[in-house]
Amino acid sequence: MRATLDELGMKAIHCHFWQDALEPVVTSNCSTLIVDFDVPGAFELVRMATLLPPPQRPNVLAIADGAYPGNGRAFLSGASRVLYKPLEADVLREALQADKKNRKKNRRKTPRCEARTLVFLELEKGPLAALSLDIGEYGFALHATEPVPMASSVAFRFVLPGTETSLRGHADVMWSTDSGRAGLCFSKLSPVAREHLRRWLRSNHKRDKNSAHELLPPMDAQISFAGD
Repeated sequence: MRATLDELGMKAIHCHFWQDALEPVVTSNCSTLIVDFDVPGAFELVRMATLLPPPQRPNVLAIADGAYPGNGRAFLSGASRVLYKPLEADVLREALQADKKNRKKNRRKTPRCEARTLVFLELEKGPLAALSLDIGEYGFALHATEPVPMASSVAFRFVLPGTETSLRGHADVMWSTDSGRAGLCFSKLSPVAREHLRRWLRSNHKRDKNSAHELLPPMDAQISFAGD
């Protein structure tokens, strides 16, 4: 694999745990994500990567054993292509070259304003990673790989897209769907964090008279709402 990547002029970043790979996939220009399905968390990593919009979404190559159930989970994960062990250099080269062509096409046609950011929620059962869908003055919507439980005063953190500014605070989960989408309303945000948010909103032209619209749930989903 290393020889083929070097031949194509592609720089490899090795990650031993799926959580270590998630942040560079979301925040940096990762063109191809190669996932070994013998590694724990491979399915979760691929599912998160496929939630990204076209400009950020990498081509996902799943490497699996030829026998079920290993190849079955690779197919169900949503990977762009499944490659089998032992890996053949010609097959890998063809998959990587196809990815480079598709990525150039997508960059020309898709605007950068669709960028997402990685969101971390601190829930009772532990941290949950998700991708933001919309960020507004009153809160944000996100998409996780599992349903977000209804809760109040949930600690969160994320980096405002296109900046190095980390936003931290607490939010109430206002609605949640079985598919992992949720809308959260800010319940505690420091004056400094709120000013950073307002500046970012102004620079991205996302603040308007109806700036709470991003908290609305999708119309075609089974939704749980917060009680009064």
